[in-house]
Amino acid sequence: MLEKVLNQLGLGNKEQAIYKLILEYGKIAPALLARLAKINRTTVYSVAHELKSKGLIIEDLGGKTLYYIPSRENELKKILEEDRKKAKHKEHSIHELQEIIKNIPESKTYSVPKIRFVEESDLEQYLYEATSRWYESMLTTDATWFGFQDHTFVEKFEKWIDWSWDKASQPIKLKLLTNESDIEEKMKSKKYSDKRILKFLNNNEFTGTQWIVGSYIVLVVTKQHPYYLVEIHDSVMAHNMREVFKNIWEKIK
Repeated sequence: MLEKVLNQLGLGNKEQAIYKLILEYGKIAPALLARLAKINRTTVYSVAHELKSKGLIIEDLGGKTLYYIPSRENELKKILEEDRKKAKHKEHSIHELQEIIKNIPESKTYSVPKIRFVEESDLEQYLYEATSRWYESMLTTDATWFGFQDHTFVEKFEKWIDWSWDKASQPIKLKLLTNESDIEEKMKSKKYSDKRILKFLNNNEFTGTQWIVGSYIVLVVTKQHPYYLVEIHDSVMAHNMREVFKNIWEKIK
């Protein structure tokens, strides 16, 4: 039980060995600690300093000999209070930094990675975070969201789709190739359905989703776990892929 707690507190092997001895003896001098732990005294001082900085032990300097004593309930309670204060202060600082960055032109503070891989655990949050960036890029290149989709994406992220259309500017529309599905029958009743234009290819079953959004190519796999997303930011590649989809779109009735 004790070892599990010490692991959770992030104590290393030497820290745990020395702390356990301090707990066992209740009050112990560095020289005895070094002998019992079979660690040289310099290392004992160093490790004890770390334990003291973490609030787990205190030093008794009342006599000629230095002793280490384990912190009691009240001292440990102070650790929690101090950690809460630090967390609160850090949260406040992060909020202030967010405000500062928000007011600086994006081109000066943020360089979009060329290729980004997003794992399943982060995928939904990433969709929400990236949407405004994709829309901004579309409005400076082509306001049509081209591509093809595996209908399972709509099943998994219908909520995000609804949200994204609430955020879409007037010129933005979508043209996707997909296959017939129950979820797409449901999507026909959405208030934005006139801007979400689909062509159905019933002889094909897409196993992934690909979009061309402004200067971005986005690939999403939701057919099987683990889901993932790959985003490529390249205006030349995106332009040429968009031209391919435009040509395909016009030829499909």
